[in-house]
Amino acid sequence: MSSAVTFVDALASGRAESRLAVRAGAVLFVTALTAAAAQISVPVPFTAVPFTFQPMVVLLGGLALGSTLGMTSQVLYLFAGIVGLPVFAASATLPPGALRLLGPTGGYLMAYPFAAFLTGYLSQRGFDRRYATAVVAMAAGLALVYGSGATWLAMSTGMGVAAAFAAGVAPFIVADLLKLLAAAGILPAFWKLLGRAG
Repeated sequence: MSSAVTFVDALASGRAESRLAVRAGAVLFVTALTAAAAQISVPVPFTAVPFTFQPMVVLLGGLALGSTLGMTSQVLYLFAGIVGLPVFAASATLPPGALRLLGPTGGYLMAYPFAAFLTGYLSQRGFDRRYATAVVAMAAGLALVYGSGATWLAMSTGMGVAAAFAAGVAPFIVADLLKLLAAAGILPAFWKLLGRAG
């Protein structure tokens, strides 16, 4: 597929200053939404990894913003957490601030910019225009988050890869796939509203 206009670029028509403002506002909105999604955090028994809505925000953000802006939104999110802003999921056991990236869930967090980039890259190839391809793009990003998260979990805790998968991926697959299947329809629906569906 050839390079396609992202949803945020379709909204950012007009003068250069207006386009810059829309893009910057969209990046900050996705950053704030990621932080808000982290606050909906549910501890899961037998694992240090909580259930949150962050992955879907990360993937939808990438789909709407494209590769560079999607990645930027997540780099800003991580920077906010590193400097001590309360943007990470509340936890009595996970370390705060910058140390969260070195803790057992650090691999998931560090994957967010790359997952947003990958999903955004596919979006720029038109994957956000139809439901089936939006599912593929978001599933690719989710697989990257899972792979990075489980690998880091195994390394940081000393558990084997199979145990890390059982603790850090398996409990979340069904819920994440259901969220993904629901969320994947959002961008194609918006494109239809603009009259520019694929």
